[in-house]
Amino acid sequence: MNPTPSQRALRSMPAIACLVMLCLGAWLHAAPAIETTPEPPDLTAGGKRDQHHDWNLGPTGARGWIHAHQVDTSRSRQILITAVAPNSPASKVLKKGDVILGTFGKPFDSDARTAFGKAISAAEAETGELPITRWRAGAVEEVKITLPVLGTYSATAPYDCPKSKAIFERGCEALAKQMRSSNKRGNAIIRSLNALALLASGEEKYMDLVAEEAKWAANYKITELKGFQSWYYGYANLLLTEYYLATGDRSVLPGIKRITLEIANGQSIVGTWGHTFARKSDHILMGYGAMNAPALSLTMSLVLAKEAGVSDPALDRAIQKSHLILSFYSGKGAIPYGDHEPWVETHDDNGKCSAAAVMFDLMGDKKHTAFFSRMATASHNAERDGGHTGNYLNILWALPGVSRLGPHATGAWMEEFGWYLDLARRHDGTYLYQGNPGRTKKDNSFAGWDSTGAYLLSYALHRRSLRLTGKKPSCIPPADESEATLVIAAGKDWSRRDGMKRYKRYDVETLTQGLGSWSPTLRLRCAKELASRKADVVPQLITMLESGTYEEQLGACAAIRKFGARASSAVPLLRKKLKSDDMWLRIQAAEALAAVGPAGRVAIPDLLKLASGQSKDDPRNMTQRYLAFSLFQKPMAGRSTGMISKSLDGIDRDDLQDAVEAILQNQDGRARGTITSIFNNLTYEEIEPLLPAIYEAVEKQAPSGIMFGDLIRLNGLNYLAKHHIKEGIPLCLKVLEPGRWGLARRWAPCLKALQLYGKEAQSQLPELRKIEQMLVDKNKGKATPDKNLALVRETITKIENADHSPKLRSLPR
Repeated sequence: MNPTPSQRALRSMPAIACLVMLCLGAWLHAAPAIETTPEPPDLTAGGKRDQHHDWNLGPTGARGWIHAHQVDTSRSRQILITAVAPNSPASKVLKKGDVILGTFGKPFDSDARTAFGKAISAAEAETGELPITRWRAGAVEEVKITLPVLGTYSATAPYDCPKSKAIFERGCEALAKQMRSSNKRGNAIIRSLNALALLASGEEKYMDLVAEEAKWAANYKITELKGFQSWYYGYANLLLTEYYLATGDRSVLPGIKRITLEIANGQSIVGTWGHTFARKSDHILMGYGAMNAPALSLTMSLVLAKEAGVSDPALDRAIQKSHLILSFYSGKGAIPYGDHEPWVETHDDNGKCSAAAVMFDLMGDKKHTAFFSRMATASHNAERDGGHTGNYLNILWALPGVSRLGPHATGAWMEEFGWYLDLARRHDGTYLYQGNPGRTKKDNSFAGWDSTGAYLLSYALHRRSLRLTGKKPSCIPPADESEATLVIAAGKDWSRRDGMKRYKRYDVETLTQGLGSWSPTLRLRCAKELASRKADVVPQLITMLESGTYEEQLGACAAIRKFGARASSAVPLLRKKLKSDDMWLRIQAAEALAAVGPAGRVAIPDLLKLASGQSKDDPRNMTQRYLAFSLFQKPMAGRSTGMISKSLDGIDRDDLQDAVEAILQNQDGRARGTITSIFNNLTYEEIEPLLPAIYEAVEKQAPSGIMFGDLIRLNGLNYLAKHHIKEGIPLCLKVLEPGRWGLARRWAPCLKALQLYGKEAQSQLPELRKIEQMLVDKNKGKATPDKNLALVRETITKIENADHSPKLRSLPR
C-alpha cells in the first residue's frame, strides 16, 4: 500500500516532530469518552429527533437528521432520513423515516456525520457503490446507493486533481442552469459569489450570465446607513473588480469607482467598518462598533479596485488604515470579531484568518500572509465546523486562505476535511448551506442560503483565473509536505466536545516544547495543560524567557500567566522584558506580571510609566490599552484582576495621574473604562486634577471599542454629578443619545446623574420635555408604555420640585 501524504511527510521529520505527530494521532483515536447530556436518541426504538436542523447527505440526494449537542456530533451513531430528492441516487433505496445505522457493512462506531462523509468519499473513489445499513419499520437490511465515480482527492487537491476538476465543472453547469431558470438569485453576497464562481471557470458559455450580474452589481446601492452595507458592498465590489480585471469591460468602471469610494469614505476614523458605514459627522461607527469579517472583504475589494485603476487619496488611506488594524493580530492569534483581543482558542475565528491570508497576499505582504495562511491551514474538522451565527464564512474562505501556503497545504487540509465538502455537495452538483451542528435554523443566520458559489470558488483554485483564487502566484514560498503536515497537526488535538481533555496524554517535556510553537493557539493549550500539572517547570520557563526563541518567550509568558503565583520567581526577568523592542512581548510580560499576584506589584511603577508614553512601533498605542487591563481591570472572568484595581496603597500619585490621563485618551473605549476601578479609591482632592481628562472621556465617544465605550462615559458622568461638577449638567442628556446603540443601558444612569444636580438641572427641562414627547409618540397604541417614559417623567418631576441647590464646582483649569 502506498503511504499517504501525511505518512510520507512524517518519515522526513526530525525525531521530536515525529513524537509530537504520533502523540497527536494517538490521542485523536484513544481519547477517553466524555459523557455529556442529552443522550442520543435510539431512533430504532422510538427515540425522537430534536428541532436541530438536518444535513445534506452528499450526492445521494437524501437529507438526514444527526444527533448534535453543543456544536458537536461526535456521539451520533444514527442518521434519520428526513427527505429524498426524486430521481436522485437514493430515491429507490431510501425514504423519509429510514435510519442509516452504518456503512460498508459496519455500524457507526464514531461520529455518524463524519463517518458518512468519509464513506461517500470512499465510494466515489473506486466503484461508486455506497453500501449502507438501513433500518426501516423494524427491519434491518444491507442496501447500496450508486454514485458517480470521481476518484480520490489528490495529495495536492484541488490542484492536479481530476476529482476536484470534475466537481467544479459539474457544479458550474448546475449553477448556470439554476441561474438561467430563475430571477430569484439571492442577496448580494450569494449573487456575487455565484457569479465569481462562473467567472473563475473562464468558460465563454457562462459569460453572458456573469456580465448580467456585473451590470447588476455596478448599479447596486444601499442609500441609507443601514441594511448591512459593509457586508454586501464588499462582495459586490469583489465581483466588479474581478470581472473588470478578467474581461476589461469598461462599462462597470463607474460602478467600481462609486462603490469603492463609498466604502473608503464609510470607514471609521480608526480604520474599521461595522455592519454599516461610519457616521459622516465624526466618522465613528454606529451600532456596537467594529466587525472584522466584512472589513476583510471590503479591503480586498479596495485593493483590487486600485489595481483596476481607481485612484483617490481616500482609497489609499482606507487601505493603509485597514492594513494597520488587521495586521496587528498577525503572530498573536486569530482575527477576532471586532475591537477585541486576538482570538487564541482556535486557529481561525469564522474564516477571518483565511480571508486575511487572501487579503495580505493581494497586498504582497509576505509576513502576514505567511502567518494567516498557516492559521487557516491549522483550522479543520472541529475548528472549521462552527462559526458565529453559522459557519458560512468559515467554509467560504477556508481553502482560498490555505492555498496561499501552496498545494501541499491544500492537499493536507483536504485529507483532513474533504469529507465535509463531499457531504455538502448535492446530487445535482449544487450546494445548500449546511450550518453549525446542534443549532436550529434560528441560530444560523445563513439558513437556506445557496452556497454553490461559495464552495465552487474553493474548487476553482486549480484554474488560477481570479485574484481571489491565485491568478498571481502567492507572495510566499509554498510549504513542502513536511511543513504542511506539521501545520495541520497544530489543529488536530482539540474538539468542541472535550476541548483540552486530550492534552492529558501529553508528557511535560512535549508540552514544554509546545510552548515554542509557531501557533499561538497551540502555545496557549500547552500552557493551560502545564499549569494543571504538579511538575515544577518554572526554571525551564525562566530559561525560555531569557534566551529562547521569540515564540518560546511568548509561550513562557503564556505559561507564567497560567501558573500565577507559582511563577513569582520569574518577576525580575519579566520586568526586563517590559523594555523589549517588541510590542507584543512587552504586553505579554505585563500580563504575566499581573497574573503572578502580589509578587508582581514591584513592577507597578514600570507599568505606569510605560502606560504614560507611546513607542514608535505602536501607532495605535496598543501597549497602553493592554497595560490598562493589567493595571486597572476590575475582577472579570477569564482575565487577571488589575494590579491596582482594588487598592492604591503605595502607588505614586504623580505616576498614577500621568498614566490615567494618557489612558483616558486611548482610542479604545474599553481601555478607558478600566479607569473606573479607581474612582472610589481616591479622595476628591486626589482625583480633582484628573477631572478634565474624565470630562473629555465622557463628552467624546471613543472611536474604537464602541461596544464597551459607555462604561467610562456613564461612570464618569456619575462621578461628575456626585461631586456637582457644573460642566457635567448638559452632559447628562448629551450622553443619552437616543439614536445610538445601547440606549437601554444609558437611560437610568444618565437621568439619575442629572437628578443629583437638583434645582441646578432645571436648565435641562426643555430638552427633557422633548425627550418625553418623543417617547409619548413612540408609545402610541401600546397597552404598556415604555418604562423609560416613566423614568423621564420622574426626572422632570424631581427637578421641578427640587428643594436643594447644591454648590457647583467647576473643572480645574
